[in-house]
Parts: sequence; C-alpha cells; structure tokens
Amino acid sequence: MRFCFQPAFFLKIILLRLNLRESLLYLATRLLARGDRRERMMADYRPDNVQRILLISSTALGDTVLSTAAMGAMRQRFPTARITALIHRDYVPLFRSCDFLDDVIAYHGGYRRFFCTLRALHRVQPDVALILHGNEPQATPLAYLAGARFIFKLPNTSRFAFLLSNQVPRLTWSDMGHGIMQRLKVAELAGAKIEGARMHLPVPNSTREMVARWLAEQGVMVADIVIGLQAGASSGGRMWPAAHFVALARQLLAMHPAYRFVITGAPHERLRCEEIARGIGGGAGGKALVAAGALPIEMLPALVQRCAVLVTGDTGTLHVAVAVGTPTVSLFAVSDPQISGPAYDLERHIVIHHPAPAGVRSKTDNDRWMAQIPSDEVAAAVRLQLARRQEGTHG
Repeated sequence: MRFCFQPAFFLKIILLRLNLRESLLYLATRLLARGDRRERMMADYRPDNVQRILLISSTALGDTVLSTAAMGAMRQRFPTARITALIHRDYVPLFRSCDFLDDVIAYHGGYRRFFCTLRALHRVQPDVALILHGNEPQATPLAYLAGARFIFKLPNTSRFAFLLSNQVPRLTWSDMGHGIMQRLKVAELAGAKIEGARMHLPVPNSTREMVARWLAEQGVMVADIVIGLQAGASSGGRMWPAAHFVALARQLLAMHPAYRFVITGAPHERLRCEEIARGIGGGAGGKALVAAGALPIEMLPALVQRCAVLVTGDTGTLHVAVAVGTPTVSLFAVSDPQISGPAYDLERHIVIHHPAPAGVRSKTDNDRWMAQIPSDEVAAAVRLQLARRQEGTHG
C-alpha cells in the first residue's frame, strides 16, 4: 500500500488536538469557577489586603519591556508585597535583577511544560494576578488555577473572561491606545497610580563593563561614536531590507569615516546581521560588528545604552532603547507607531512612518512596504539625532 502525505489532513489533526486541549481547559475552569464560593469580582477587591501578586507578561521582548511600566507602578503601590512575574523563558535573564520583582518564573510557550509552570505558580498562591500581556488560552486559566482570587486583564473579551474580576465594561484592543497604556490600565484596576509611569530595565555596572570589554576586543574605544542597527524583527514585514541598512551606513561613513556600527538581532538572525556587516565592512578592525548571537540577552540594555542612536523597525529593541534612554530612529510601514512606537520622551525619538496600504497584515513577511523607506531619509534623521547629541539637546 502506497502512503500519500497529505499536509492538510495532518494540519487538521493538529488543530483538532489544540482545540481539544483548549476545550478541556475551558470545561475544567468553568466547572471550578461554578463551585468557587470566593468573592472574586471587582466590587470585592480590597488593595490593602494584597500580600502576594502575580504579574503575567509572557510574550515577546518588546511586550515584556512595555509591561515593566505597570510592574514598577505595582511595586510603588504595594511596596511590601511579594511580586512574582511569569516571563517568557528567553527573557528571564533580563529581569532577574529587577528591584521591582521578588521572583521570576519561566513561561515555555503554549502548552509546553504547562503543568510544571502551573505547579510553580501555585506555590506563589497569589492574592491577585494581573495579565499584562499573555498568550491565550493559557494565561487566564493559569492565573486562576494558580489560586488567584482576583484576576485583572484588558482587553476582557476572550473566551475565558468569566474568570476575570473586571468582566465589565467590555473593552477591546481599539479602546487601549498605545500598548503601554493597555498594561497601565490593568495596573490601575489593581489600585496602582499610573500617571507618569515609565519602563524599567536594570543596567548593572557588571553588564556595562562586559559590553565595554567586548567592544574593546573589536577595536571600539570609549570615545568612538557607535550607531546601533537592529536588523531583525518578529516578521519580515517589519524588517528594513539588508541592502538599505548597508546604504545607510555607507552614507553616514561618507560624512564621518570614524563611525562604528553594532548590528543587533536574535541569535537566529545572525546570518542576516553578518550579511549587513559584510556590506558595510565588517570583520576584524572593520566598521561593523555583529552582536547577534555573540552576547547574551542580559547584555542588550547595556549595549543599546552605549549606542549614540539606534536605527530599528517595530521591535523589542526599540522599547529597550526607550527604556534606557537611547535616542532612536524607528521605521514603520505595516504597524502603527501610535500603538507600538516609542511610548514617551517623544522629543528624543524620530519616527519614520510610510504606511502600507489598508488591509496589509502587520505580521506579513513581505518587506516591500518597509523597502519604500529610503536610506537617505533615514540617514538625515540619524544625522539630526547625532547633531542633537553633540549639542546636548537630548538631555
């Protein structure tokens, strides 16, 4: 008998399995909630009684950096509470030294290690859980099964909204504004004051020293002007083409041959970063260094802080730069900078937005829309940022 591989059939089997898991989780939490005699609604919440807090921000880097504004606001409101965060495993090292968190638990994605994660959360026994930005359908059930009496989340329109303490009014993503405000509104529900809240990323002296040592090994001295180029992104549609980065660097070097470039990205983006470095003039003693895969994630804030300016698409590294005070030139086409651009200090950041046509998905892998942002426009913005730096107008 001849076997015929049918991708559609196997995809259907996988989807059925995923739907079965979600349905079982939904049924289990429905039954548990029906028998739960605790008063769990917003009207029953008393912030002064809170001693243990669970903060869930278990998605991408930028999502988690944006969440730190709400995390800091919660620490200010609850200075003596024990605060635990559930963070994606890839970014846990960034947050182990945060003074606004007492503990960090790794999230492994989807249903991977679901019960191990649940056991770790159950040991926390949180009085309240805030889902700042989490994967569903796992995030809300995890908060409930961890034992949280009160659970706050926005938007509150998912299938698992029956587990939330803030079931009304119903708010959608379009009601949130910038991503940082969505998180801060959740913290406000829990009693935190959110006015003036800012993102927090620790930059220990030890990581500054290690970054300086790595740069020195590549021939970058303390007085050198370093320009960061964030080459990767979560989708191809948010990436500026490699050739554009090369053209930008060459334009800048024509003006000032002493500039050095550090190309950042995730480890799996290293080949793309190396392509850009070769185009600029990389290698030993070259103008471009590749940090992707060469430095651990906990070094990223110190590395970005060392840059005079960062050129980036809609990426997590953009929000790292805003958090540590590095001026940016950010490039947008398929996503909206009003939602995912620089969150504050807008005078320090230049946004170049060439909107893609209506209907183009923000997670598309087609970079044709980003390609319409010309390198000379970006070069002019970088030169303006460097001039501001020389004049001291960045503060």
